[in-house]
Amino acid sequence: MTLLKYPFCPVKLKSHFSTLLVKTVMFTGLLLLFLMLIFRFRAGGGGVAWRLLTVANLLLNACWKHGLCLILHVKCPPQSSCFGWRAVFLFGLTRRRYLGENFEKKFQKVICESHNIRSQIVFYGNKGLIKMRRFFYTYLLYMISLKYVNILWLTDTEASKPDVVILGAATWSIKLHGGSRETLQQYKINLTAIAVHLERLADYGEVYWVLQDPVNEEVLSENRKMITNQQLELYNEAATDVLNSNGRSRVKLLAASRQAALETITQSDDGLHLPESTRNVGAMVLMNSLCNKLLRPIDGSCCQILPPPNLLQKLSACFFLGSALVFLALHVLGNNRYRRPVPPDVESLEEMKPATAAVPLGPKAPFQALCRMGMIMGYFYLCDRADVFMKEQKFYTHSTFFIPLTYIFVLGVFYNENSKETKLLNREQTDEWKGWMQLVILIYHISGASAFLPVYMHVRVLVAAYLFQTGYGHFSFFWLKGDFGLYRVCHVLFRLNFLVLVLCVVMDRPYQFYYFVPLVTFWFVIIYTSLAMWPQILQKKANSSAIWHLVVLVKLLGLLLFICFFAFSQGFFESIFSVWPISKLFELNGSIHEWWFRWKLDRFAVIHGMLFAFIYLVLQKCQVLSEAKGEALFSAKISSLLLFLSVVFFITYSIWASSCKTKTECNEMHPYISVVQILAFILIRNVPGYARSMYSSFFAWFGKISLELFICQYHIWLAADTKGILVLIPGNPSLNIMISTFIFVCVAHEISLITNDLAQVVIPKDTVALLKRLGALGLLSLVVLLLTVDSQPIPGA
Repeated sequence: MTLLKYPFCPVKLKSHFSTLLVKTVMFTGLLLLFLMLIFRFRAGGGGVAWRLLTVANLLLNACWKHGLCLILHVKCPPQSSCFGWRAVFLFGLTRRRYLGENFEKKFQKVICESHNIRSQIVFYGNKGLIKMRRFFYTYLLYMISLKYVNILWLTDTEASKPDVVILGAATWSIKLHGGSRETLQQYKINLTAIAVHLERLADYGEVYWVLQDPVNEEVLSENRKMITNQQLELYNEAATDVLNSNGRSRVKLLAASRQAALETITQSDDGLHLPESTRNVGAMVLMNSLCNKLLRPIDGSCCQILPPPNLLQKLSACFFLGSALVFLALHVLGNNRYRRPVPPDVESLEEMKPATAAVPLGPKAPFQALCRMGMIMGYFYLCDRADVFMKEQKFYTHSTFFIPLTYIFVLGVFYNENSKETKLLNREQTDEWKGWMQLVILIYHISGASAFLPVYMHVRVLVAAYLFQTGYGHFSFFWLKGDFGLYRVCHVLFRLNFLVLVLCVVMDRPYQFYYFVPLVTFWFVIIYTSLAMWPQILQKKANSSAIWHLVVLVKLLGLLLFICFFAFSQGFFESIFSVWPISKLFELNGSIHEWWFRWKLDRFAVIHGMLFAFIYLVLQKCQVLSEAKGEALFSAKISSLLLFLSVVFFITYSIWASSCKTKTECNEMHPYISVVQILAFILIRNVPGYARSMYSSFFAWFGKISLELFICQYHIWLAADTKGILVLIPGNPSLNIMISTFIFVCVAHEISLITNDLAQVVIPKDTVALLKRLGALGLLSLVVLLLTVDSQPIPGA
């Protein structure tokens, strides 16, 4: 079977040239795509405000989403600060009246739930928090000589000007005059006259012209038969030509509700007036257009005003730019060629030694790595902090999760290899395990599958399994190698945290936002401390006397008591992690609640992994296990019994997860029973000799970059800090996912190589030099903490 060096090619890509060629093609295509998007959307009106007002898509169960940016659905109470004392004037006919009523409901939903002031909302007075005045005239624009005096009153009166004006009309003109051409011409003339005054109103507030919604001609009454969709299109074209003739008009054309109506007008009772769900689309679009620019919610990207880069972001840009200039200078002066070392897996027992396996890095190498990293960080920023690429809402269906899940597992089974070794949880098998788990988590995130409780609970087990591997891998390394040196610790911490720390600066996010990295970092420090403290017990030492095995168990028991004490003493936990500067690492939105939740949810997974590693290594040393190729791990009877029990427990857990009522109930039980399914999987995967002798090269490839995949998805695969989906190719979801996934995987692979390159330079093996760099790093961290300002509020992931 062909070794899958790169998952998107059916041939071997073992050479550096082949990988570089793939990434060069990716970079060139991305640059062309970037230029095309800028031209297309700037020419079309530009920015997320234009996208919001023009597009809406209907999903299953009458749920609406926006195809190009994220619509914030009304929540209580944050939006109330956006609406206070805003004068809203709405002109039009019955269809505008219904829009106004839905608009009012959105206001009421926001305000009344938290402030209980429903009775204060009025239409004509100024006693309420919102002033909405409605004027309904039958031919507002046809008889403009009589009716547009109300528009003049708004512009000429000395009273306070309106903050929002919403207007639109056409159906009555068509109805009363049979859709004659003369009426359409008069409509254009009248609209041209009124356009000047609408521009004057735009000096004081926002003006929206609502394009006419379609009708269902088949069910229209006889006196409305002349109102055809063809007529409505002519009037919409006339309004668009007049109000946006020079492309500079400040009158905003609202077409999103019309787009929504095209899919739901058949549900209309009379063929003219839209169903409730469609009117809600127009009201929600208006709400986002008015409020997102003020509130700047994470999950509402439409119509947001992008904040300028802060000081740290500007400094990081200068740093990467300076590195690029140094690299160019060194490249001109001399070409120092070197061979890239293979990145090690910091959580694997069998760590490679790249420093001895390759030519030492030259002086140009770190600057070249920083130059590449700077370009990648620029892409991160453009994807999730700039108004260049689009975003769309997630919407969960069973097909969006299970179909790609089936597809990747077929690929995983197809690309299989013989294992180089057949030990339990060997290197290739753990890479495979991490790989398929990471792919499942990625599909889980992009499909919004957290809304489906059984899937949520199984993914929680996958996160626990990662932590289980953390405990298993690090315990095994320290037990067998006994390397407690400073170099090993710094190397692991650098590999785990480099990308996240760079993203914290470039993307202006707190460290705890990338919750998994703080979690594995914390547990690595705990594992190291518990095993490095006196007495240090290694396998060689334990072999000399059985009493040392008991001491190891005592250490593990002490760690268990430590975990239980923190878990049942939330006040003490919060007091410890709320102390500055520790709080800077664990706070999110000024609180450590998220850290408490994440830590407590999988608090026993690491110690389960350590205990499993200890038992396995002792049994292995006592030669109880049969790990030869093709042989079952135990005797035939014991192996059969273990396999049977494993399958039973595996299925039992799945049944329990499917029967859980609430996430709270499930999460309470999860720390105690997640190990059941983890152990069941390990036994099913390892007890049969034939299963232990094979592994999936497809999954193993992804497993080697699983950490980078998990972190990169936040900003260049998902969007809006995981709240939405990045859209590189609008209008074609399948092609968009394929292209964005390809780029995302290439970037993660490249970052893995960059991290390895820099680790060889930043973390020297000489202890004195390493201590000096740690001192400089501590001073730099202190400066960064002093310069850091509180990030904007981020909803819990």
